[in-house]
Amino acid sequence: MKKHILEVSGVQKRFDGKVVLSDVYLKCETSDIIGLFGRNGSGKSTLLKIIFGIVSAPGKCIRIDGVSKNNSDNLSNEISYLHQEQYIPNHLSVKKAILLSIDKLNTDSFCEDEFIQSFLEKKISHLSSGELRYLEIKIVLFNPAKFILLDEPYNGLSPVMVDVVNEMIKANSLKKGIIITDHNYQSIIKIATQLILIKEGKTHFLKEKTELVNKGYLTTSSFL
Repeated sequence: MKKHILEVSGVQKRFDGKVVLSDVYLKCETSDIIGLFGRNGSGKSTLLKIIFGIVSAPGKCIRIDGVSKNNSDNLSNEISYLHQEQYIPNHLSVKKAILLSIDKLNTDSFCEDEFIQSFLEKKISHLSSGELRYLEIKIVLFNPAKFILLDEPYNGLSPVMVDVVNEMIKANSLKKGIIITDHNYQSIIKIATQLILIKEGKTHFLKEKTELVNKGYLTTSSFL
């Protein structure tokens, strides 16, 4: 299987004159699960939106397999992005949302899932927050894109759903590169192959999870 590489460099972003991101560098390859950490307002979500192309950043350099994507209007064929906000319209049924999002050849395997089966006959507007989030995550992971960006995927999920989602993420990482950020840091640490902390606008590459304490992201008591 061919290995794919996403490289992001030169990212700088200001909001109202305040520097949020400064000369950020990130590299994600097939089989990587990168855990992206940072305090509220550190720029994690902004960075994912810049990579996906829905937030501008002068001077950024985005490359996939060595090819510049700086001027690409749509990277959805190569990068799939899970927003924090709901993206499936409420008026759709679950079945319709799946049919619109998943290739017909894969719909049967997509629905072979006890969680999906439990709400397959419902409308999107009737789903609980956890059911909706689970459906959105699975749709994004089934996307054929080479790279997956997950922003707060665990929000609203039950502990059992979190475990199932983590297994899906690990299975997808066999053929994709994945970047994930969430306040549920314990769940990220369980599956991440790399840890990156955004602090003072810069990316810090961590060799050990204990550095999350040393660099002030976690307290000793919360880490234990």
